[in-house]
Amino acid sequence: MKTRNFTLLLIALLAIGSAQAAGLSGRDIMQKVKNRPDGDTRYATVEMTLIQRSGHKRIRKLKSWAMDVGKDTKKIMFFTYPGDVKGTGFLTWDYDNPRKVDDKWLYLPAMKKTRRISGKSSKTDYFMGSDFTYNDMNTRSVDEETHKLLREEVVGGKKCWVVQSTPKDRDEIYAYRITWIRQDCLMVVKSDFYDKLKKLHRRLTISNINKVQGFWTMHLMQMENVQTGHKTIIRMNNQRFNVKVQPNLFTVSKLEKGI
Repeated sequence: MKTRNFTLLLIALLAIGSAQAAGLSGRDIMQKVKNRPDGDTRYATVEMTLIQRSGHKRIRKLKSWAMDVGKDTKKIMFFTYPGDVKGTGFLTWDYDNPRKVDDKWLYLPAMKKTRRISGKSSKTDYFMGSDFTYNDMNTRSVDEETHKLLREEVVGGKKCWVVQSTPKDRDEIYAYRITWIRQDCLMVVKSDFYDKLKKLHRRLTISNINKVQGFWTMHLMQMENVQTGHKTIIRMNNQRFNVKVQPNLFTVSKLEKGI
């Protein structure tokens, strides 16, 4: 047993050492993920399935556009189904500068009102009844967290880096997260979020990864709240890159006008 434990420890140390030998830190890896090519603009249709512990399902459909503006990203999405949420829109301006608070707006057509999502609410409130926070729906700045390379592991036959990320802002809903990143395509395949008591809270899994128009693309993600049993499945369809998008699409006036 002692020999086996020593062997496992040696393997773990060698795994960390191989990444360190390449001169990569946890932050380096997360920056590589953020810099992964994905076109200057993007479009997709989205199916979001909300599943209760009992198995009851609710399906929602959306259309989504995104545009990179320098190092920043603007996104807008509109719900198209079902009728009770149709026309609801969500607009984000994600800033690469960690000292600059991202802008987020939610338009509710039934109230004909646009709600600005505050910095604190975006970290703790869940998006439209899903298991994703508002912050999960945007592009996170690498330096909003500190990153530590833990080890390397093989997941689904693919070699991955395992990185622990700790938010610098104490208002975040999680104490830290551990993320598995495929080395061949720089795509996240799993991320575990731990609560302030250091217990596993949510688990994100990403699958159906392949190339579309030459860009590595994921088609399916699931976020499960392991403490409540509720889960959200997102299917990305009709993904297109470098589409023609007008910059004025990503404005509050367009958010309120709809598609």
